[in-house]
Amino acid sequence: MRTLITALFWGCLVSLSWAAEPLASWHEGTTKAAIVKFVERVCEANSAEFVPPSERIAVFDNDGTLWCEQPMYVQLAFALDRVKAMAADHPEWKSEEPFKSVLNDDFAGIAAAGKAGLLKIIAVTHAGMTNDQFESLATQWLATAKHPRFKRSYTECVYQPMLELLDYLRANHFKTYIVSGGGIEMIRVFSSETYGIPPEQVVGSSIKLVYERRDGQPALVRQPEVDFIDDKEGKPVGIQKFIGRRPVIAVGNSDGDFEMLEYTTSGQGPRLGIILHHTDAEREYAYDRSSHFGRLDKALTEAKQRNWLIVDMQVDWDSVFPR
Repeated sequence: MRTLITALFWGCLVSLSWAAEPLASWHEGTTKAAIVKFVERVCEANSAEFVPPSERIAVFDNDGTLWCEQPMYVQLAFALDRVKAMAADHPEWKSEEPFKSVLNDDFAGIAAAGKAGLLKIIAVTHAGMTNDQFESLATQWLATAKHPRFKRSYTECVYQPMLELLDYLRANHFKTYIVSGGGIEMIRVFSSETYGIPPEQVVGSSIKLVYERRDGQPALVRQPEVDFIDDKEGKPVGIQKFIGRRPVIAVGNSDGDFEMLEYTTSGQGPRLGIILHHTDAEREYAYDRSSHFGRLDKALTEAKQRNWLIVDMQVDWDSVFPR
């Protein structure tokens, strides 16, 4: 009985602390106030802008919005490492592009190979295996791979303020989704443990799957063929296909999220579009209009006229990564 009373006591303290201090890693200011005010408006039963809990949908991009996307997308780093791990079985890669450039760490050569080269890399590193085998490879890689600058695992390069925003929204009965241009199965490997977002609430790009029997057992086998690209104009399509409701809140960081933000905020009723602007070269990275990864140009230009909220990482965040 004493244990139960103690647990209830501490639970009440935590609830009171949360109510008094939402978004603890966000600096006090207009950005934090705008987010809190919006959530309060749509959650207040007597508000003219009240949104029923069943309609409280919030969608988040992943790369550059929930975790670090520089100096390259994490899934690209995974693919390049897979090429190197597989190279012993493919001696022809020493002279065949884009694999030759990957093995020589020639990033200019990889870039020169363009979309066709990237698709070749994805085909050999992400297909030809069962989905379970791919998930196992991705899990093992994430458990050991380190960010080249921060020397911590990629899942420790998530943004603490965004984790708090996810928690804050869920505490107010929002259902949170990832809507990413990255591979859906890769994100599903870590989304639940890292973000509290279960696999069924992840929307992403995918390659084709076919149902087969392997060694007498049913299996989903990954094909070297693109099925769906969940980026740019694909994001609203993915939202409708897999969520079936127009979001109330959309959070992104690049022009790849423009259509998702536009689709979300053009709906009737209260809507909030949020753009994370990477402005902190000391604690993370500073980039926008000319970046190869996470380019933010059109969305940054149009944010003000569209009433999208711009989060300035350097100004608005007390910390970037979990301590």
